[in-house]
Amino acid sequence: MKSAVNALQNFGKSLYGPVLILPIVGLFIAFGNVLGNGNLSEYLPFLDHPSIQHTGVLISKSAVSVLANLALVFGVGIPIGLAAKDKGYAALIGLVTFIVFINAMNVTLQLQGELAPADQMRAAGQSMVLGVQVLEMGVFAGILTGALSGYLYNRYSSVQFSGAMAIYSGHCFVAIIMLPVSMLLGVVMSEIWPFAQHGISALALAIKGAGAFGVAIYGFLERILVPTGLHHLVYTPFLYTELGGTADVCGNIYQGARNIYFAEMACPSVHQLSSTVVWDARGISKMFGLPAAALAMYMTAKPERKAAAKAILIPAALTSMLVGVTEPLEFSFLFVAPLLFGVHAVLTGLGMMLFYLLSVHAIGANGIIDFILYNLPLGTEKSNWPMYIAVGLTMSVIYFLVFRFLIRRFDMKTPGRETDDQETKLYSKQEYQAKGSNDGLGEAIIEGLGGRANIEVVDNCYTRLRVTVRDVSVIDEPRLKSTGAKGVIKQGNNVQVVYGLHVKKMREAVETFL
Repeated sequence: MKSAVNALQNFGKSLYGPVLILPIVGLFIAFGNVLGNGNLSEYLPFLDHPSIQHTGVLISKSAVSVLANLALVFGVGIPIGLAAKDKGYAALIGLVTFIVFINAMNVTLQLQGELAPADQMRAAGQSMVLGVQVLEMGVFAGILTGALSGYLYNRYSSVQFSGAMAIYSGHCFVAIIMLPVSMLLGVVMSEIWPFAQHGISALALAIKGAGAFGVAIYGFLERILVPTGLHHLVYTPFLYTELGGTADVCGNIYQGARNIYFAEMACPSVHQLSSTVVWDARGISKMFGLPAAALAMYMTAKPERKAAAKAILIPAALTSMLVGVTEPLEFSFLFVAPLLFGVHAVLTGLGMMLFYLLSVHAIGANGIIDFILYNLPLGTEKSNWPMYIAVGLTMSVIYFLVFRFLIRRFDMKTPGRETDDQETKLYSKQEYQAKGSNDGLGEAIIEGLGGRANIEVVDNCYTRLRVTVRDVSVIDEPRLKSTGAKGVIKQGNNVQVVYGLHVKKMREAVETFL
């Protein structure tokens, strides 16, 4: 069980790099849509100039090309996340593996006489990937080759030979292994993927058949797993694979909720975003629910501690509302009132269920900034964003009333309600940031992690320092919290230290000291 948890933790961490890049791609698509959208020119006449329109089309369609090659992005990005050292070489191995894999599959289909004519590829479950006709695996091809590349790279990149064979050591030895392995994988997947595809299609139909209840369960699981760091494994398949839907957009086939709506944003012939956007409606709790929860915590704080609570809650609420980063706020009550976190997960599912029941098709995965850039240029017909706001405001009221009731009813020690011998600044990073210095920071974090000898791998995601250690029992949580950590999560041999948006600075401080 322990090894399984470790493997899931590492795999979830490896998805972070590719997943983080894609919202940036979406912002460029949105920006291109602002410039090239003819609807906005009615209100801003300067946008009607041909050069501006052409620039917008150039930006949006160029960015959409990333979606058509998403499997390659994951095939290269996952080994980077999995590699314990020399991540650049791991990425190169991932690239080579992916290219050999798709060509091996193509040759296998060709030898079997199963390559479909161009006009029948879709019906045959085939598509073009990097100019090569293969079975339509979507992003699963990149996930499969990337995970295998990362695993074998970690296992064999330390192999060293002597004498004339020394040139074949390290990552070269991994390449020697990966070439035949990826060829064999291409042959094997040519045979078994059609069966896997039937299973995925059946699962997608079952989830869709569950209707509003299925959406609610999805929203609940995506939030309740945040403390474990495994929530990436819940939403990633829905955003980037067939589980989140399949659609023909401007003549190209896209799989996954996020891929579909990004493509629809850039396609002028699409008059309304598809219903699959519900799988990325996670921003309802980020923009509306959690800020209302923060208000409830402030209103229930002790009078003499309201000022201290406000100093913590306002920055955290703004971070959630503006950019969709929720962990600074969630971790302000997760450890002191875990019941509230469970309720928060339930309410997240409820909000997404309302989104589904009211047929909302606006884009709202993160915060207000993304929401405005994505939806306003599309207009209310293509994106009925006013309904999204209506659902969000409804959830704000529910969040506020439920949180205020539970905090008072069970006397929960949320920020501002601590006992007299506790300080409200327990989960605040303001004091640390005010120091403006990293002197001794890396050393302090390393001591909190049990010393240099206890650390195997150091990495980070958006808000957490992720460390693989040899012995989790020697972790010094008070020492880590003294460096500005909001919480420490232990899963197997994986430790996640929650810092917030400045986590990259923490990782660099650790690496510098190591």
